[in-house]
Amino acid sequence: MSFDLSARLAERRAAHLYRQRPLLESPQQPEMLVDGLRLLAFCSNDYLGLASHPEVIAAMQQGAATWGVGGGASHLVIGHSTPHHQLEEALAEFTGRPRALLFSTGYMANLAAVTALVGQGDTVLEDRLNHASLLDAGLLSGARFSRYLHNDAESLAKRLEKASGNTLVVTDGVFSMDGDLADLPAICATAKQRGAWVMVDDAHGFGPLGATGGGIVEQFGLGMDDVPVLVGTLGKAFGTAGAFVAGSEELIETLIQFARPYIYTTSQPPAVACATLKSLELLRSEGWRREHLNRLVARFREGATHIGLTLIDSPTPIQPVLVGSSERALRLSALLRERGILVGAIRPPTVPAGSARLRITFTAAHSDAQLERLLEALAECWALLPKESDDA
Repeated sequence: MSFDLSARLAERRAAHLYRQRPLLESPQQPEMLVDGLRLLAFCSNDYLGLASHPEVIAAMQQGAATWGVGGGASHLVIGHSTPHHQLEEALAEFTGRPRALLFSTGYMANLAAVTALVGQGDTVLEDRLNHASLLDAGLLSGARFSRYLHNDAESLAKRLEKASGNTLVVTDGVFSMDGDLADLPAICATAKQRGAWVMVDDAHGFGPLGATGGGIVEQFGLGMDDVPVLVGTLGKAFGTAGAFVAGSEELIETLIQFARPYIYTTSQPPAVACATLKSLELLRSEGWRREHLNRLVARFREGATHIGLTLIDSPTPIQPVLVGSSERALRLSALLRERGILVGAIRPPTVPAGSARLRITFTAAHSDAQLERLLEALAECWALLPKESDDA
């Protein structure tokens, strides 16, 4: 007996679900060289335009010159360097929490937090539309795992009634494929009534949301009593790489002692931490980036509605255009690419069947003129797109 991998791949191709990696041949910026073509891109999560910022680049270069290019070992052996420590202190101060802990990726941070906090005999309840890393963490924790209806506090309450042991309620802050916000006030109030903890992965909220870019918790005026476990990633609005968990002294020490993805992984390069310290400084001091993003989003929603596109209620830089079938989504993406616009088609299983979409994302580096070019191309391509019933 052998693995029939070719049949699996052929099946995926036939269903218009085959994925291919675009080859980026230039830095992260609005105009990119992709697969040899110069394209205007609206698919990066570099929301504040910091990934190619000269000061962030210089900080990383200086960090590499001072600290070398490798972490060397896990944090608990000899890989926890001064830049890592300084960044953890800065992120704790930024989030208004006693401690923060660095991770190499957001996937690892989520896996670490959930599996270190709950296990056999406990309960983990998650939003149905949570990121794959959160869902995987719930499944791998060994705890009783259940998913409540999207953003539905009543559905959560029903599941909390059946919970046993320590109970962790887990939600994205901004849902990455829809761009909508978690109803945190209702989710936190419901969890608190049952003595459950809330964990929020605010990967897409830090930077764009909140008065100072502090994310969804700041936006809703919530504190550590409401959200004891706060996760953020550094590869999106921060423009660098890695992730962090922020919370109480006891939470962070618990993760250091029991979180296997933290204990058994080499630390990120110290130079990345140096770069992130600079990007955090820019995130906090240059509020115009968030203001410009908000203007771009408002103008896009106005223009897209005029074209007749179907949008989701999203106040964030993530602006999905619902298309329907995977085939139509791929066709619309291809039509845009022919006109020099790069937007990715998101298909099942990332999103539910029948809800394939273009996931348009904006950054503070996009200009007003580039946005108008996108709207013009969308209007032209939407008119050329076959209706759902016309698809073969």
